[in-house]
Amino acid sequence: MNFDLYGFGPALAAGTLMTIKLALCSLTLGLVLGLLGALGKTSPHKPLQWLGGGYSTLVRGVPELLWVLLIYFGSVTLMRNIGELLNLPGLELNAFAAGTIALGLCFGAYATEVFRGAILAIPKGHREAGQALGLGKTRIFWRIILPQMWRIALPGLGNLFMILMKDTALVSVIGLEEIMRRSQIAVTASKEPFTFFLVAAFIYLGLTVIAMSTMYFLEKRAGRGFSRSAA
Repeated sequence: MNFDLYGFGPALAAGTLMTIKLALCSLTLGLVLGLLGALGKTSPHKPLQWLGGGYSTLVRGVPELLWVLLIYFGSVTLMRNIGELLNLPGLELNAFAAGTIALGLCFGAYATEVFRGAILAIPKGHREAGQALGLGKTRIFWRIILPQMWRIALPGLGNLFMILMKDTALVSVIGLEEIMRRSQIAVTASKEPFTFFLVAAFIYLGLTVIAMSTMYFLEKRAGRGFSRSAA
């Protein structure tokens, strides 16, 4: 293996940074969608239950790659029409935005079930205790439900994030220059597929190890008070 990477080292570093940005932006969007979906599915109101369940079922039933393609290419016509109405020719959704929306949408659908399970795992007596103290529904959620839900959901969310980070490779099909796209360009120029795909594998492995360490720290931090009370 040529360790100077035929001059493609900086390009791979830029691709790694793009992958991290894409994963974090998708995570942020997915957490919001997942929390909203879980609140909808656990709501006493039927329309919200149907909305949350429909989102989770629909998105999980379609492959992630297909969502990337649908959102990217489907937005072309939509953005063009909006541009014509606003007199803004050339208006379009770029590959990064489309990838963020697609991956965030998919992450959120799976996170919906993780959050839902976490909410259902919290004893009803905790809500009743909050009501007995005179707390409103909003304060009960923020002060009692959310901290416990976060602790319970963290392991599942960590696993989903690792999957999300590897799924960022799917966005290479729409031209976003993340790790896989940069690797493919390097392979085409150097004719060294094994070298660059192996480097890409090590980069993904390194990112996974960092993510695992971060999740371990967050889980320990979230469980500190619970561990003391259990002891």
